[in-house]
Amino acid sequence: MDNTLVKPAIGTEHHKKAAEHHEHAAKYHHEAAKHHEAGNHEKACESTVKALAHHALASDHQKENLKQHAK
Repeated sequence: MDNTLVKPAIGTEHHKKAAEHHEHAAKYHHEAAKHHEAGNHEKACESTVKALAHHALASDHQKENLKQHAK
């Protein structure tokens, strides 16, 4: 089987997933900032944790994408 058609689809999917997680992370960082401004630091912390989780997921997809590029 020719893998030339499989690699771009896999790589594209990882790019899309990484971008989605970065967008979610940005949303939660903005949310955290608003909570801090309102003095609700506990909610800001919760939003920050959610943002960090999305950063981690985005990083996982970026690593997988790099593995595909390295092949």
